[in-house]
Amino acid sequence: MSKCEQCIVREFSSLKALTKDELLKLSDCKTSHTIKKGEVIFEEGENVNGIYCVKDGICKLTKLSPNGKDHIVKLVTKGELLGQRSMISDEPVNLSAVALEDMEVCFIPKSEVMGYFDKNNQFSMNVMKTICGDLKEADDHMVNLAQKTVKERLAETLLYLHDTFGKNEDNSLKIQLSRDELASMIGTATESCIRLLSDFKKLGLIDLAGKKIVLKDIAKLKRIAD
Repeated sequence: MSKCEQCIVREFSSLKALTKDELLKLSDCKTSHTIKKGEVIFEEGENVNGIYCVKDGICKLTKLSPNGKDHIVKLVTKGELLGQRSMISDEPVNLSAVALEDMEVCFIPKSEVMGYFDKNNQFSMNVMKTICGDLKEADDHMVNLAQKTVKERLAETLLYLHDTFGKNEDNSLKIQLSRDELASMIGTATESCIRLLSDFKKLGLIDLAGKKIVLKDIAKLKRIAD
């Protein structure tokens, strides 16, 4: 694993505000981990006592509902930080983080990070902006669940996966979610999600091959999503 001051992904997170000396100090206290696909990074209710910087890979943040089902709140990719809100509020994490593919993450202890809040105003502001952005996303998602149909939410989610994570050489979505995971993202039953995907295929909007999904008519999907 590279030193923090040499790591490109820091430019995508709050860490970009830290000085070279601060990054050098950070490198000395961080620990690097390889997380295998399906492994849990942390579980809801756990005391994490630090933040994770995602160097490579994608994970899902999930919330356990009263009926015992996991609901995907957000997908996190390289350059992003995990655990910022919990660290600042001094509370256990309220979401679980599970790797959707093999990942490389660095753990930075809370005792080290919190020192920068007093010394580096820009770092503090960056963290606050990130948390505010997460709250805005949560508000938008809540409104979508209340006002949009499942069909509209599925179209919107497929476009989000395409625009955010890209596609493979065969044009399939780069991030491959199970039907359960996709249903969890749009807030519906797995059976409803499977039926809608089949409908989208019949309409020529997408193509399906196992877990793989190819978006064939992005313009029509956008019209459905809006």
